[in-house]
Amino acid sequence: MQAVHRRTLLAWLAASFSGAASAQTAFPSRPLRIVVPNAAGGAADITARTVGQKIAGPLGHSVVIENKPSAGGVVAGDLVARAEPDGHTLLLVSSGTAVSAALFQSLPFDTLRDFAPVSLLATFDLAVVVKEGGRFRTLADLLTYARAHPGKLNIGTPQIGTTQNLAAELFKVTAGIDAQVVPFNGTPPVITAVRGGEVDVMIDILGGLMPQIGAKALRPLAVMGAQRAPQVPDVPTVRESGGPLAGFNVTSWNGLAVPAKTPAAVVERLSREVQTALAQPDVKKRLLELNLNAQGSTPAQLGEHLAADVRRWSDVIARAKIARQ
Repeated sequence: MQAVHRRTLLAWLAASFSGAASAQTAFPSRPLRIVVPNAAGGAADITARTVGQKIAGPLGHSVVIENKPSAGGVVAGDLVARAEPDGHTLLLVSSGTAVSAALFQSLPFDTLRDFAPVSLLATFDLAVVVKEGGRFRTLADLLTYARAHPGKLNIGTPQIGTTQNLAAELFKVTAGIDAQVVPFNGTPPVITAVRGGEVDVMIDILGGLMPQIGAKALRPLAVMGAQRAPQVPDVPTVRESGGPLAGFNVTSWNGLAVPAKTPAAVVERLSREVQTALAQPDVKKRLLELNLNAQGSTPAQLGEHLAADVRRWSDVIARAKIARQ
């Protein structure tokens, strides 16, 4: 009889421990939230909502978007870095996250250590653009002029320290031209300046310039990524110019990360669901409407991408003698 009781007790204890372990590893166990360091309604916000809606079904829980805009994405990053590392709180990271890590002297978190990458979400092209009907018809025209007239070419961009501004600095250094990068307070003033002849050329995100390009007010000379942009397939890449620009490749991007120490199995599950969502035709279509190219990745690939961008922009900031904030 004692043996029977002992076996019963052992079986009960085994079942209890097994149930406890399952409860601890069950994921997800409640709604998820994606913290977005941008205001509602923008491309980053819509990307997060589009993907969030798609992954909610297979995960069995809703996905809530929480907008926490702030300079450098500091508020959103700090919130997620301090969150429970259980996979229920995600951060929308981007090329801006890498820029902030390079530009800010002090952040309340370590960009490369306090987050576990999940997956890329999308990439979006930057473009070299001039006034339609102006002196430059091709990127070769622009480079020839810049090399023949050192210090005369003016390149307009949004604010100092933006991805566009740093891309312009990288472009002129890589091309080996002596040009002035002129920052403006946002994209609209840069468009006004290039159309009015105040600056010769501008570098900015392609999507926001498409209405002006479509209206034949602006002319794209090249896109800065490794491949031609689907929105303007006849426009060459910068790297097609060859020479020192043959390896040039700059794009903006966004992705998802979770707090460091989130279990690897949870990170992998999230990554799989995100990649599956991004492969859906309706998701691709919605993002393309925002001039974004849906692109998933493994956690390791996103981690490498983020680290490489931090290194690259740190080097550009140092070379351009941009004061760290």
